[in-house]
Amino acid sequence: MYDWISDASLAAIVGLIGGILLGLAARLGRFCTLGAIEDALYARSGLRMRMWGVAIGVAMIGSHLLIATGHLPAAEATYLRIGWNPMASIIGGLLFGYGMALSGNCGFGALARLGGGDLRSFVIVLVMGLSAYVAISGPLSGLRVSIFPENPVDETALPSLAFAVERVSGLSAASAGIGAGLVLLLVMLANPELRHAKLELFWSVIAGIAVVIGWGGTAWILENGFSAIPVESHTYSAPLGDMMIYLMTSSGNNLNFGVGSVVGVLAGAFIGSLFKGHFRWEACEDPRELKRQIGGAVIMGFGAVIGFGCSIGQGLSAFSILYYGAPVTFLAIIAGAWLGLRQLIQGFAVAE
Repeated sequence: MYDWISDASLAAIVGLIGGILLGLAARLGRFCTLGAIEDALYARSGLRMRMWGVAIGVAMIGSHLLIATGHLPAAEATYLRIGWNPMASIIGGLLFGYGMALSGNCGFGALARLGGGDLRSFVIVLVMGLSAYVAISGPLSGLRVSIFPENPVDETALPSLAFAVERVSGLSAASAGIGAGLVLLLVMLANPELRHAKLELFWSVIAGIAVVIGWGGTAWILENGFSAIPVESHTYSAPLGDMMIYLMTSSGNNLNFGVGSVVGVLAGAFIGSLFKGHFRWEACEDPRELKRQIGGAVIMGFGAVIGFGCSIGQGLSAFSILYYGAPVTFLAIIAGAWLGLRQLIQGFAVAE
């Protein structure tokens, strides 16, 4: 690697580039997890949920093209280095989705809103990052591991649906992944509303490309650098904590992909909000709202660690390489969000 930049710093630059694209997609393309779920449940609009389908399809095609060309060693991808724990996916996803509904944003959405001047989201980002680290390496880490142990991985049987197809049918995992991505794209584009929503369609594609950049960039650094950096793509739970730790201890800590990605989303969202004229400072005026947001952020942090990723981590990055847990966790996130939104909007009292 170049003698003027470390592998870790280069990984941070890769994260920064993808993060900027995701931040722009959030502000200019309304690419948002909770917003998509709310639209589907209450506005009877599937447009933003289909945007997620397009982003996943693009990310699947791009990631498996990298695998096919040898530019992404699948066995090194973070989500394929640990075995799948179904209960962790379900419970973690439910917790994350419920906390997301209470907070009014996921970690990614909170960063995007913070980039537009929303100081309420600043609280969500801080609390979620702290909560994630409490579960990762803090006082509750031992309890988490005992309840949700990490299963070992058999490198001859990677926990990927694409590689499962390869083992059963003989079709290459890369071909299976590319084919699945193409089918998903065709299904999404069959909807005329999405085809006519050019802006939303464009930013959905950009969000998928951002994930591919993450996988390809970190894999290239691992192959050509001198450090054993993780091969990863975007997620916004532990990286929020990484960002806090780096700001406090940068003289003794290196940058990493996650820190660059967090900064990138903030920068992209800031640029996007200025472009649209939406930047304005906002604060929480209701203590009850702040209490709800803090509680939701705590639950989200725990849920993301248990489920091994947030709505972006599981819903895009893990989905792009067809990790077993991705569809299960993503569906659990949607179910948890539905439960939280129902509580907020309707309450749990039985109607008379």
